[in-house]
Amino acid sequence: MLNKQGKIDSVLKTLQDFLPTNHLVPLHEPLFRGNENKYVKECIDTGWVSSLGKFVDRFEEDLAAYTGVKRAVAVANGTSALHICLVLAGVKAGDEVLVPALTFVATANAVVYCQAVPHFVDSCYETLGVDPDKLAVYLSDIAEVKNGVCYNKQTGRRISAVVPMHTFGHPVDMDKIIAVAEEYNLVVVEDCAESIGSFYKGKHTGNFGLVSAMSFNGNKTITTGGGGAVLTNDEELGRFAKHLTTQAKIPHKWEFRHDMVGYNYRMPNINAALGCAQLEQLPEFLEKKRSLAEKYRQVFAKSDVVDFFVEPEFAKSNYWFNALILKPAMKYLRDDMLALLNDNNIMSRPIWNLMYTLEMYQNCPRMDCSVAKDIGRRLINIPSSVVLGD
Repeated sequence: MLNKQGKIDSVLKTLQDFLPTNHLVPLHEPLFRGNENKYVKECIDTGWVSSLGKFVDRFEEDLAAYTGVKRAVAVANGTSALHICLVLAGVKAGDEVLVPALTFVATANAVVYCQAVPHFVDSCYETLGVDPDKLAVYLSDIAEVKNGVCYNKQTGRRISAVVPMHTFGHPVDMDKIIAVAEEYNLVVVEDCAESIGSFYKGKHTGNFGLVSAMSFNGNKTITTGGGGAVLTNDEELGRFAKHLTTQAKIPHKWEFRHDMVGYNYRMPNINAALGCAQLEQLPEFLEKKRSLAEKYRQVFAKSDVVDFFVEPEFAKSNYWFNALILKPAMKYLRDDMLALLNDNNIMSRPIWNLMYTLEMYQNCPRMDCSVAKDIGRRLINIPSSVVLGD
């Protein structure tokens, strides 16, 4: 029987056996071995480095084609994409928006940008994302629909939308989410910040909500440096998204005409050039990441300390960030294990703090989030870079 130190040492040794720990192994570093230099150099050579240029249009077209949506609008980052998605979804000041308690802070922040109120909901062990069954039971207790509008009986505020987030690229059960949303007349906004290359029942994430948001930050599966995108299958809504994110400027040869308050959320051409080159390599990246995930699954299959998190059976994940889940009796090891791994050049981190524990969100409405709390105590992210799958 291993003692405490022996248990965390066993996880360290398992990782050391196949990770190159003679130097720091990052959580997720970008890989540039395609046409990145060529496309970026073209931007520099031609002077088209800002928000106009052929690579912005191409990136939007290529992204829409890959994901299967009708329209993609490239923006400055994933948070701005989320903000615009909520605006397009009709979220108004004073509304409540259902978001996971276990998510990156941008999901909740985007709700507040609309002067709305995040309403935190629980996650499930199968996907790490919103638990649709538990949500349905919760809404049956606290919500009522009057004249086609959903209200929180406890606060009197309208609940206008639900934002499922595909945690670490693992799709949530969208069929069940949509069923709950339809019952309570909620707009579905998918937070796909982490799920480029992930599929739910054969269809790419981002195809299920009215709108969805993606991120191409430097640590994502593909990167534009900073950047994001709004995806939708409503072409008119897509055109409106483009208008809103380009300062609501009406096209004209010389005049500055704006017909509403817009946002300067445009993606620069030089960033889109990176995105085009990265998107060309995405199938290879995904293959390498699945290879790495399979290695992790195999080497931790017999561990008495941790389980390797695998995609739900209805989904094909991009395995953006790989995750170890400490067995329930081992959750007390989390912080010591994080310290040991990082001290030995294996970058690792816990999952995000629950949103309602952050100072600015402590007074927001929430359901029982006991599963999210348990996941938070037991999950550790480990190195997930594409190059590790070579």
